[in-house]
Amino acid sequence: MTPPPGITLAGDYALGGAPLFRANLHLRAGEWTCLLGRSGTGKTTILRLLLGLPTGGHFAGQIAATDGASLQNRVSYMAQSDLLLPWLNVLDNVCIGARLRGTIPDRARAAELLRRVGLSGAAHHMPRQLSGGMRQRAALARTLCEDRPVVLLDEPFSALDAGTRADMQDLAAQALAGRTVLLVTHDPAEAARLAHQIVLLSPQGTAVWPTAPQSPPRAIDAPDTIASQSRLLAHLRCAA
Repeated sequence: MTPPPGITLAGDYALGGAPLFRANLHLRAGEWTCLLGRSGTGKTTILRLLLGLPTGGHFAGQIAATDGASLQNRVSYMAQSDLLLPWLNVLDNVCIGARLRGTIPDRARAAELLRRVGLSGAAHHMPRQLSGGMRQRAALARTLCEDRPVVLLDEPFSALDAGTRADMQDLAAQALAGRTVLLVTHDPAEAARLAHQIVLLSPQGTAVWPTAPQSPPRAIDAPDTIASQSRLLAHLRCAA
């Protein structure tokens, strides 16, 4: 894989003619940026802008990669909903990207990713047979299977119980090491664990929030992680 780029998104976004946010967002190459903010501030809209998808509003600004190349075909995306195709089994859902591109899926790699997310026994199940958490783990395996240098994650662990969430955070951090990752989350603990950089989004703009000094993924019970989480939660509560 070629070195992943950094990405800049800078400009103003309006919805229905009304300003929603002003962003000056810099995703550092090969690192995890966690984006937090109140519901409705435009976090998912930023993901859609980076993907080049319709947003229903108007963005006046610039989106650019540090290497000057287009982001097209260099980004994988995991949405809030799992988006599993109900007529395909779990393994085929994980391989769907290759099939849509008309290439031969690496089914052995897909099966290994399903093992790593704890779904080996469900590879041939249909999505309707899975719990919400299992579906989210299948969606994570599909995202990892795409093997892209830039990865956008929209609350990818929200449907998981606490223990499984921590396991999947560790897996994602390991599997996506060296990629440029933007994680949208509402969870201060998740950001405190995983982020190289934390960015807060509000109608007034974007602001970088300090992280704990250790390299991510940080231990859940480390004093610096707990302190970072507590300070971030207090700030978000005051801003609400």
